[in-house]
Amino acid sequence: MRSKPAAILLLILMCGCTVGPKYHVPSTPAPPAYKEMTPEDLKQTEGWKEAQPQDSVLHGKWWEIFGDPELNALEEQVNISNQNIAASFASFLQARALVREARSQYFPTVTTNPSITTNRTFSASSSSSSNSSSPSAVEYPEYSLPFDASWTPDLFGRVRNTVRSNVASAQASAADVENTRLTAQAEVAVDYYELRTQDALKQLLDSTVVAYQQSLQLTQALYETGIDTDEAVAQAETQLESTEAQDTNLGILRAQYEHAIALLVGQPASTFSIPVAPLKANPPAIPFGVPSQLLERRPDIAANERLMAQANAQIGIAKVAYFPTVTLSGTAGFESVAIASWFTWPARFWSAGPSLAETLFDAGLRRATVQQYQAAFDQTVANYRQAVLTAFQQVEDNLAALRILSKEIQQQDAAVKSAERNLRVATDRYKLGLDPYLNVITAQTALLSNQQTAVNLRMQQMTSSVQLIEALGGGWDTKQIPSQQQLISKNPPTSAP
Repeated sequence: MRSKPAAILLLILMCGCTVGPKYHVPSTPAPPAYKEMTPEDLKQTEGWKEAQPQDSVLHGKWWEIFGDPELNALEEQVNISNQNIAASFASFLQARALVREARSQYFPTVTTNPSITTNRTFSASSSSSSNSSSPSAVEYPEYSLPFDASWTPDLFGRVRNTVRSNVASAQASAADVENTRLTAQAEVAVDYYELRTQDALKQLLDSTVVAYQQSLQLTQALYETGIDTDEAVAQAETQLESTEAQDTNLGILRAQYEHAIALLVGQPASTFSIPVAPLKANPPAIPFGVPSQLLERRPDIAANERLMAQANAQIGIAKVAYFPTVTLSGTAGFESVAIASWFTWPARFWSAGPSLAETLFDAGLRRATVQQYQAAFDQTVANYRQAVLTAFQQVEDNLAALRILSKEIQQQDAAVKSAERNLRVATDRYKLGLDPYLNVITAQTALLSNQQTAVNLRMQQMTSSVQLIEALGGGWDTKQIPSQQQLISKNPPTSAP
């Protein structure tokens, strides 16, 4: 008889055994440096300098690097009111709750099922007068207060692997929250600078309309004096009217950018507005560090890495199905015809014992399940490596854009100055009657086109700066991922980790 308790004790002592592969982060190639912004390129790029070691990464509120109070205020509203962030955070709280649900399986389950039952029995009673018997009914209550307990020891790590899987899933969800936050913040900044670009184009076209009005007055004066023809007046009127229409059309895009920002900061578009202010910002020198740091700074890469850990734990859960399940259960309680007699020995009852369950034949179900989760793990590895490659591409793309735009803007500014000089020459020759007014129109059109290009290039420069910061992961790093202890804490976080 002693062998049975000993066997049970031996099984319980085996709880330290965890089935499943050990998890290791797969290797990914990380180049020693970014090729699109070398130290020599930094010297030739507008406003840039090589960052000092302590400035090699962005920190916290990365948008403050642009030094725009209006943008700062909008970004603060994103953290509070953006509904995509709120939804992502709620998803994280669900994943966090699943961790605590999984941990509850470490402990026994205790239930109770109290009842009051009225019992009725019949017995035969004899009559002396007639020598006949008749049944008589006897009723009595029965009060029962049972307690049932059951516990399935985690002999082969099914619960431990489930907890690990859910912890990794919750950590991936926390990284998703930060990725959603970073995306919203970057979209606000991009939309903000595109809106400011529309204000700058509006300012340019307003001044151009004034200049064209003056040119029209000049052609009308020359026509009235007989120096020029009505054709020149018609040409000047056409150019003025088409430019006014172009100026008016700018309002559509500005309104759309304003409405997009309202959505991102969680406000109704009908009550939200941004004062007009032309784009005057200069791109900051962004500390981009070295490629190896990128793996620690991108929340999407961190989320993919945690999904690999989750998939690895799922393989262990599937392999546990090959082993038997031992359940220890027991029942104890009180049962009597009177509550007052519950605490007497005859009213007490109990039973206890182990049970074992093992699948003997499943036609390959468990093997197929393990293969399924192994393939799912391989898929997460491929997704992780693809996310890393995409991150390097995005950083290099924006570094190249900023480097090339810096030179292109200088060239475009020179083109604007040449177009201004060409217009002055064409206007002077027209006034002297040497050339027709068509030459002035051609020069005016070339100047406006070059000025618009210059404004748009500066917009690209600012948006590329924002997109570079987004590609670098903003001011985030993997140290901000909540630990298992933080996830199982009874106090839920009031904001995303």
